[in-house]
Amino acid sequence: MLDQTMLLSGIALLAGLALLVWGADHFITGAAAMASNLGVPSMLIGLTIVGFGTSAPEILVSGTAALEGNPGLAIGNALGSNIANIGLILGVTALVVPLSVRSSTLQREYPVLLAVSLVSWLLMADGSLDRIDGLVLLTGLVAVIYWMTRMATRGIPGEDPMRAEFEAEIPHAIPTRSAVIRLMLGLVTLLISSKMLVWGASNIAAAFGVSDLVIGLTIVALGTSLPELAAGIASALKGEDDIALGNIIGSNMYNLLAVLSLPGLIAPGTFAPEVLSRDIPVMMGLTVAVFLFGYGFIGARRRINRLEGALLVAAFVGYQSLLFIQLSGQSAR
Repeated sequence: MLDQTMLLSGIALLAGLALLVWGADHFITGAAAMASNLGVPSMLIGLTIVGFGTSAPEILVSGTAALEGNPGLAIGNALGSNIANIGLILGVTALVVPLSVRSSTLQREYPVLLAVSLVSWLLMADGSLDRIDGLVLLTGLVAVIYWMTRMATRGIPGEDPMRAEFEAEIPHAIPTRSAVIRLMLGLVTLLISSKMLVWGASNIAAAFGVSDLVIGLTIVALGTSLPELAAGIASALKGEDDIALGNIIGSNMYNLLAVLSLPGLIAPGTFAPEVLSRDIPVMMGLTVAVFLFGYGFIGARRRINRLEGALLVAAFVGYQSLLFIQLSGQSAR
């Protein structure tokens, strides 16, 4: 009976991950096309709708996990996705194609991501994530979306290269009816797949004696970050370096403000001490590294080269190895 449950859990986990990627792609395409048909500027669509859409898998998975009493999985998903976005996805993308940062928009977003990361750390410094913390993060989300909207509509120079990159990427030829169908189909798929993913991951964690936090930091975080991996490499190969990096920065901000707020609002309480001693410092270190690489402080240029990409990937592999070693040590006891 246990073997059958494990088999079903494994199938649910893998199918949930695959459907999550498929659903996210259709959800983002439908939302972007519908907004474009309604006359929303491409820059605004890219910074808000597409940026928020890339975090839709994390939002639904974390919301589902919190509702089902697994806040550790939700917290692990939020932090683990940010670590994977920078260490794995941005690192691999820079290894494939070194990324040049030309957009003034990204230069404004870097400090905001750093500030959001610091605020999130401070809110969690007492070892708990409660409803007040969740409300602060949710308020920050509203403020960031408002700031991005103003920046996209009136605060960005017309020659910003990101504007042209978004204009080329936003789907403009999809009829509104088809866009709505894609949007709804993607949303329903995301809802179903997030339920499957959380069920399968929770069962596997329980069977192997692994905490929900570790499952969230590893399998679930990597799975929910897959859409960013495909989008990042595709954008870089097309010379859209600013979009490749902008998707990561935007996704990480939304992960902290939208995804991390959910366990605080839905299932407030304490979390494992390893979050403060291990996971948040790693996330902060990677965030600072990208800030230094991309902002031009190192080498006086705004570029993430292959060496820096390799360092990011090495940091991600080292972090995952640390999780495995600690998990092995716990199993041995």
